[in-house]
Amino acid sequence: MAVCVAVIGKENSPLYLQTISTNNELRFHYIVHTSMDVVEEKVSAANKNSNDIRELYLGLLYPTEDYKVFGYVTNTKIKFVVVVESSNTTLRDNEIRSMFRRLHGAYVDMVSNSFYIPEDKITSKTFHNIVKGMLVET
Repeated sequence: MAVCVAVIGKENSPLYLQTISTNNELRFHYIVHTSMDVVEEKVSAANKNSNDIRELYLGLLYPTEDYKVFGYVTNTKIKFVVVVESSNTTLRDNEIRSMFRRLHGAYVDMVSNSFYIPEDKITSKTFHNIVKGMLVET
């Protein structure tokens, strides 16, 4: 499935980033950070074109040589980024959407905790376990 999952706050600050291995963590930070420009571009284009109907799933943000980067934005402007390997041709669009729905549900459950302070780093073990289930071991 995924090789990296990231949650980015309203002000484009990283709230959570999990990779399959710590060897390429800096590379994934860079990939996620560069995807924010594409996310902002797609969100602003969607706001101009539609009145009130907003698609949360942004689709493929951009492909690199090794990875494909997908995006999702919540109504509260929290961004989810999922990075998958380009060589994974069996992964379909509806499976990516399903991953984002699970991630969004886990995020909502985590934010609903009265002890969580908005825009803080995500430290929830339940959220972490759900994300770990999305990552593929190579």
